[in-house]
Parts: sequence; C-alpha cells; structure tokens
Amino acid sequence: MRLLDEVKSIAIVGVSDKPSRASYFVASYLLGTGQYDVYFVNPMLSELLGQPVYPSLSALPVVPDLVDVFRKPADIPGVLDEAIAIGAKAFWLQLGLWDEVSAQRAEEAGMRVVMDRCTKIEHARFHGGLHFAGFDTGVLSSKRQKT
Repeated sequence: MRLLDEVKSIAIVGVSDKPSRASYFVASYLLGTGQYDVYFVNPMLSELLGQPVYPSLSALPVVPDLVDVFRKPADIPGVLDEAIAIGAKAFWLQLGLWDEVSAQRAEEAGMRVVMDRCTKIEHARFHGGLHFAGFDTGVLSSKRQKT
C-alpha cells in the first residue's frame, strides 16, 4: 500500500490495445483513478486511451517512479535493464510473473520490487475500489440486497 501511495508516475510496459487483455484494463483503471501520471510503453502502438504510447522506457518524457511489467518472463531482464538505466524507483511484475534473479538485481540497484501482483487489484484493495474494479465486494447474505 505504501508503494502505491508514494509513487506519482507509472509506466506500463507491454500495454495492449485489446480490451480483453489485463494490461488494457489495468491501464484504464490507473488512468481513471486520477492519482497517477500513467505512461504506456509498447513499440507496436502509437496511442491508447487518448494517451501517447512510447516505444521504450528511455523514450518517456519523464523517469517513472514505478515500472509495471506486462511482458513474457524471458523479457523481464531486458525490461529491468532499461528500468535501471533510466533510474526508476520501483519494479512491479504483474500476476503470474516471478523472477528471483531480476528481483535481486533490481534491489541491488536500489529499486523496490513487487512480483506476482496486479497493480489494479492491489490499488483497489487498499483504496476501497474493488467493486469499481470489477469485483463484487458485497456481503454474503441469504437476504436480498436493497437497491
């Protein structure tokens, strides 16, 4: 929670323009919070959700506080190299991504590391937005809810 409260800018590496992809939904959610400056990185796109998309982390107009990775496991070390080179403060691997060697390298470079977690889910969990994020947080009951 502290990390998500401290960062001001997030770069989403591997963002997709397909609404069925998790990276698209996370991008949309993070933009919608209004809490962060969100930057998109994907060399195959030029614009997404009304925002420019950059071909690499080094092409961003700012150094993002957090690099949120939606890439295949084999790409993680290369993304980390870029994140270290630009001076990002945190390295976040999305659900299903885990790389101990890269995590150790990132920590040795002074970065905070999160693995196998979703920024959208974690933000919503800590900020009371799970229902907004597409999760039913209603209380289980045999009684019909009033609308």
